[in-house]
Amino acid sequence: MSDQAADRQAIRDLIENWVVWRDAGDWDRFRTVWHPEGRMMATWFQGPAEEFIKVSREGAARGVSILHFLGGTSVDVAGDRAIGQTKMTISQRADIHGVLCDVVCTGRFYDFIERRDGRWAIVLRQPIYEKDRMDPVDPAARVELDRQRLDRFPAGYRHLAYLQAGIGYQVKPDMPGLTGPEVEALYQRGARWLSGGPPD
Repeated sequence: MSDQAADRQAIRDLIENWVVWRDAGDWDRFRTVWHPEGRMMATWFQGPAEEFIKVSREGAARGVSILHFLGGTSVDVAGDRAIGQTKMTISQRADIHGVLCDVVCTGRFYDFIERRDGRWAIVLRQPIYEKDRMDPVDPAARVELDRQRLDRFPAGYRHLAYLQAGIGYQVKPDMPGLTGPEVEALYQRGARWLSGGPPD
């Protein structure tokens, strides 16, 4: 295996470990996927990885149910830096207006990754939210949404945001979607990162 192929495989392992260890609540191993100053950007949280671990643990203890599933990964490597893009779904379950619902959001993890002392780890994770939907867990049930509240959020994650706001989270209203200025700016930041610049 070439050096670059080995790097890409190590980065794919890193990305897969993030999802398995996070969803399993394996927090000690989950810490190892981040560099010390690593940051997580999500609809409901933006900040240091260590704080993300704290609030994720607290949410799980309250019954917050968020799971992830991964698809294909594309990795661009430039020396000791990389950008990883991974197709993913976020699945969250909660009570919406008295009806238990699942929201499934499809998108990509866009990761700013760096190798230090031979170890690849994440400096910044910025998801891209492409589309989502909400379904009652009971197919015979019906949930009535507040259309005005739903339409306040971007199309790529409006149902996810509706659910998260409904259980008390402050949702960021300008995350990158499939198209638009936010995702174009993210791609530019990724190119700068590969050229030696900062992640934001």
